Amino acid sequence: MSFPATRLSVVERTRSGDEATRRIALATIIEAYWKPAYKYLRVKWSLGPDEAADLTQEFFTTTLEKEVVERYDPARARFRTYLRLCLDGFASNARKAERRLKRGGGVTLVPLDIETAEGEIVSHEPSVEADVDELFYREWVRALLERSVADLKRHAEEAGRPAMFDVFARYDLVDESGTRPTYAEIARTLNLTAATVTNHLAAMRRQFRHILLERLRELTSSEEEWEAEAAKLLGPSTRGRAAAQPDRSLRTGPSTRPDAAPGTKR
Repeated sequence: MSFPATRLSVVERTRSGDEATRRIALATIIEAYWKPAYKYLRVKWSLGPDEAADLTQEFFTTTLEKEVVERYDPARARFRTYLRLCLDGFASNARKAERRLKRGGGVTLVPLDIETAEGEIVSHEPSVEADVDELFYREWVRALLERSVADLKRHAEEAGRPAMFDVFARYDLVDESGTRPTYAEIARTLNLTAATVTNHLAAMRRQFRHILLERLRELTSSEEEWEAEAAKLLGPSTRGRAAAQPDRSLRTGPSTRPDAAPGTKR
């Protein structure tokens, strides 16, 4: 699996000499990690919504840049593991000192959609025996997938191919409790042929894979970490594939290849 060198990791960019570059990099880290951090504080540290929200705000506004990113050594741990351990230390110190971030007070708050996060906790409530470390990873993956899907939708719309994303959403983004439609049903609903549905879905899956791996690359700090995270997320079979190549159909028109993912029903 080739290493996509199209962008520096956000960790590297937080150390840039350009202030704007550092701000954007930190904002990217916050976007990727605030929800996993909030849910982790709610579950592992048994904090209420307000307490978890306050600590999440404080961690990302006062601690992230100076005490987390600057001290990170990629030779010692993956960044997501390191950030979680820093969050544990931060929560422990906060509990000992019984300190909480006072709203306002000159502190620039980051936008957190707590209501959505709380809804996700309820709908995906972990069991009592759940591994809280695995919980943090699972929520990190959930946030990564959400951002990648949003990117895919935007790319399809910008390319004038919203129908391609519609096919992808109707088939691959079906809620776990829902019934996945057949290719023929999607074709009838969208006034397409079954072959076009097959091609659109294959093209969107390739593009989604590319976007996902690029997002993952942005959040890792080395080739080894990227490959390890990709293998855990997508399976060891990702090695050796041209996984980082974008699909060209969004630029040149619908794919003409009739290939579909194995195991799908038509």
